[in-house]
Amino acid sequence: MRTNFSLLFYLKKPKNYVTGPVPVYLRITVEGKRSELTAARSVEPTQWNAKAGRVSGTKEASRSLNNYLDQLRAMVLAAHQQLTEQRITITADRLRDKLTGKAEVTRTLLTQFAEHNRRVEALVGADFAAGTLERYKTSFKHTEDFIKWKYNVSDVDIRDVDHDFVTSYDFYLRSVRKCSNNTAIKYLKNFKKIILICLASGWLTVDPFVNYKAKIKVVDREFLTEEEIQRIMDKHFHTERLNQIRDIFLFSCFTGLAYADVHKLKPSEIVTGPDGEQWLYTKRQKTDVPTRVPLLPSAVSILHRYKDSPICVTQDRVLPISTNQKTNAFLKEIGDLCGIEKHLTFHIARHTFATTVTLANGVPIESVSKMLGHTNIKTTQHYAKILDLKVGKDMALLRAKFTG
Repeated sequence: MRTNFSLLFYLKKPKNYVTGPVPVYLRITVEGKRSELTAARSVEPTQWNAKAGRVSGTKEASRSLNNYLDQLRAMVLAAHQQLTEQRITITADRLRDKLTGKAEVTRTLLTQFAEHNRRVEALVGADFAAGTLERYKTSFKHTEDFIKWKYNVSDVDIRDVDHDFVTSYDFYLRSVRKCSNNTAIKYLKNFKKIILICLASGWLTVDPFVNYKAKIKVVDREFLTEEEIQRIMDKHFHTERLNQIRDIFLFSCFTGLAYADVHKLKPSEIVTGPDGEQWLYTKRQKTDVPTRVPLLPSAVSILHRYKDSPICVTQDRVLPISTNQKTNAFLKEIGDLCGIEKHLTFHIARHTFATTVTLANGVPIESVSKMLGHTNIKTTQHYAKILDLKVGKDMALLRAKFTG
């Protein structure tokens, strides 16, 4: 990385100076920032050529001091060359420390990021979900690739992470990685956690995110209508695998569970609720928030269908679910066979529960938020905004009052 730097030898008169030799100082300036150190020599002010930064005269003492200053200059140039070859960002303080031999503790960004991920991995299953670790691993890889793309180095000093680094990283995610607005912000949010750790530890003094502004855009979530749910329920498939995937998808439509939560659901988490009916008592894998859902008859029927499944019995699960990737691949086929044009994925089932199954049928948003395991009701309110069907029904009741 190229840097603009300059050297200046000058005299620095001590406080209350009257007469006599004055210490010679070296000022190193890099990109407008200065660092000073003593040259460990003194000279009479009358002998000093301020413009040249040298001692005037041809006497042996003058020549000796000038040679000494030339050696210091050469040492600074050598230090600059070494830092350049090591691909370390050059600052005035680093050149000064290199010249004086002062040991510098270097903490690099990716080293701290990797240490953070190692700790998260050690706590998976206790304080963190496996999905959280995967997100941080992906964020680490993007950060590593960005540093190579932007600076052509394998890592950077934590102190070199500034506002330009953050805005350039944002640009990289959107342009080179082709991330959407929300995805780019999520990766930067993961990256920001590392920065906050560095700030709290005193390794970084200025928050590079201070003047960075980015907003998550509210995305309309797709969900199935009652007619589309019924179409899937009525369809009989010629393969047992498609029938199973269909049943598990519908179970999520009637309970609101995400794929990871259906995958880990155990028979012991199906209990008798306070109303004497069957309830689902579990915790969301993503947030570890308790989720309690009264089971609708359709969900109970699906559970009963698979209670004796060999896979369920041996693996202590309530449903014989495949991997998320395979499940979504089969759901695409199911959508095609049912004539549903929407891109069918497992997460649409959760959105369908929030909208068509609950909110559209008058279930209070507070209850829906609890069943979904949301920690903030604002998250649930996103579903309410897209329920034009519910708005239509409400207005139809109002219209009837005015015309009755």
